Amino acid sequence: MRRKVKSDFLVAQPSLYSGVSRLFDFDGLYDEYNNSPTEAQADAMATLSDWLVVGQDIREAVEQYESLQNAA
Repeated sequence: MRRKVKSDFLVAQPSLYSGVSRLFDFDGLYDEYNNSPTEAQADAMATLSDWLVVGQDIREAVEQYESLQNAA
């Protein structure tokens, strides 16, 4: 089975502990997002991630089509 590609590069992935600690973070010290050195690099990484997901969707559709053709 292939690894699933996610298209959420620029979105922070908080954990349970970080969520609980944010309840008491009155100064906003725990506000952290996925950072890149430049905006262009962040855009490139996000675009690459999006296209990988598109390719994954196409691959899965072809596999489903082939399995339906073989079953018939």
